[in-house]
Amino acid sequence: MNLETAAAKQAELTLERVGQAKKAIASVIFGQDKVVEEALVTLLAGGHGILVGLPGLAKTKLVETLGLVLGLDTRRVQFTPDLMPADILGSEILDEVPGGRRSFRFQKGPIFAQLLMADEINRASPRTQSALLQAMQEYHVTVAGESHDLPKPFHVLATQNPLEQEGTYPLPEAQLDRFLMQIDVGYPDRAAERRILIETTGEANVKPEAVMSAEDLMSAQRLVRRLPVGEKVVDAILDLVRNARPGEGDPNITKHIAWGPGPRAAQALMLASRARALIGGRLSPSLDDIAALAEPVLKHRMALTFTARAADGQTIVGLLGKLVERLG
Repeated sequence: MNLETAAAKQAELTLERVGQAKKAIASVIFGQDKVVEEALVTLLAGGHGILVGLPGLAKTKLVETLGLVLGLDTRRVQFTPDLMPADILGSEILDEVPGGRRSFRFQKGPIFAQLLMADEINRASPRTQSALLQAMQEYHVTVAGESHDLPKPFHVLATQNPLEQEGTYPLPEAQLDRFLMQIDVGYPDRAAERRILIETTGEANVKPEAVMSAEDLMSAQRLVRRLPVGEKVVDAILDLVRNARPGEGDPNITKHIAWGPGPRAAQALMLASRARALIGGRLSPSLDDIAALAEPVLKHRMALTFTARAADGQTIVGLLGKLVERLG
């Protein structure tokens, strides 16, 4: 078997596993197909995601299900105002060893997981938020001068409640940029909610089985980075990101934008489009992938001017829609 044949066989196997994973998650999470797809895209692209939605919309269940199906060591931290960095990262503990000598031992915190759910991340203090977000960027933590590597793979799915903003600490723009995607979780439609009522209030408690392992996920992530991207798609990514910046695109649109997405946004869109293609059973992304991912990848990396918000009634989603229409 030559290298090309082996690579094709590996790609086919990965496509099959990813398809099985999507199907297994959908068997438990009803009426949230777009949310499930975007969460899977985030993980396959090797990034972190922030889930924004009201209470009771299965955000926690989604993360737990992703961990089970993908075979990842999953932990959850409920963020509160009194949560300290050491509660997440870990701390040095003084141990007494035989002979009366004492030494420090590092006790790992919950961040040492392959999939961490940071529940209501905006309720923690900026100090605790920055400790988590620094680890997300650097993939290691430093305690008492010692560096400790995080597991591989390592992903964070954080949640935010769009209501009850009193007493919260909104994430600064520079820290939001570390999330590959913002995934909005909305209400299910009537048919899906009916299914939820029937299937989740009986005796049976259905749990999906693992269809992938951590090694399988990392193999899929490597495949995502190898997928070819056509020039037309690359140009579409550049056009979309650059036209969303003040002073670069159509003045009728950019006059409403206070600041726009940087190069990291273009990188995120490139990786996410490849991952979405893989989930769809394709080995190369298309313009449809860019159009579908523009909003979740870019909207948390942009801000409106005060005038656009207060007087003109503009929204980031509306402006992105206009930019996507121009992709052709």
